[in-house]
Amino acid sequence: MAWLYVIIGGLADVGWATGLALTDGFTKWVPSVLTLACILLSFYLYAQSLKRLPVGTAYAVFTGIGGAGTVIVGMLFLGEPRDGLRLLFIGLLIGGILGLKMVTPSEGNPGSGQSRREG
Repeated sequence: MAWLYVIIGGLADVGWATGLALTDGFTKWVPSVLTLACILLSFYLYAQSLKRLPVGTAYAVFTGIGGAGTVIVGMLFLGEPRDGLRLLFIGLLIGGILGLKMVTPSEGNPGSGQSRREG
């Protein structure tokens, strides 16, 4: 469940980062409210994930999803550049996210973050 929190929280991170660009300095009401809701949701889900995952891994995956996702949304919907190097580095970022997921122990295993709260 903790990984699901990180993934959804990372997607909410994309929502608030993209929404922030649409608020026009928080002068547009609807994008501003939606952006603030995404901020609260993303941080809540990230905090929940820390009950079971190491902080470094969870944060790297959370921000990686947010960063890569925001760049992809910018390219697809906001007219940002789509050059080959940009795509290469997004691919490397996604590869790093997947790598961290693969080398992190399963939720609740020793070293996953749960043991530091026991005892």
